[in-house]
Amino acid sequence: MSGDAEFLRRVYQCFNARDMEGGLASLHGDVMWANGQDGGHVHGREDVRSYWTRQWAMIDPHVEPRGFSTGPDGEIVVRIHQIMRDVAGSLLADKMIGHVFRIEDGLIRRFDIQPTTE
Repeated sequence: MSGDAEFLRRVYQCFNARDMEGGLASLHGDVMWANGQDGGHVHGREDVRSYWTRQWAMIDPHVEPRGFSTGPDGEIVVRIHQIMRDVAGSLLADKMIGHVFRIEDGLIRRFDIQPTTE
């Protein structure tokens, strides 16, 4: 899993730096990406682009991976420290959450969000 962990660390770096193209390059063309704002999923790179553009215009999320594990079906589970601020910098949330990735052909095929018990 060390290769997947390093790959995902780079994805998080791109996300936190608002490197749209770097982040999108890590996604499978037919990715299913969890929509943390509205629920459900967005599909495909262009829908993720639209989602991130809208999200980053409304909030300033920062996510730091704190641990990686492999789930029962081979998915990568990442323990995340998430800090969200509004565009003025006021704190909206500071919590631990879980991210679940399914990687196919070296690209993210599916991303889901799960609450943690912490």
